[in-house]
Amino acid sequence: MSLGITEILLILVIILLLFGSKKIPELAKSLGKAKQEFKNAQKSAEEENSENK
Repeated sequence: MSLGITEILLILVIILLLFGSKKIPELAKSLGKAKQEFKNAQKSAEEENSENK
């Protein structure tokens, strides 16, 4: 199942209405930080797993 342009635009409009234009950059920043922390934790776990083998 893939999202088309219409569905993506609808989701973005709903997000804009729910959070307002001032909150969206803050949400994007925190989402980026969370993504980076997840990647770091995943990389650390993979390294630990390869060391234990």
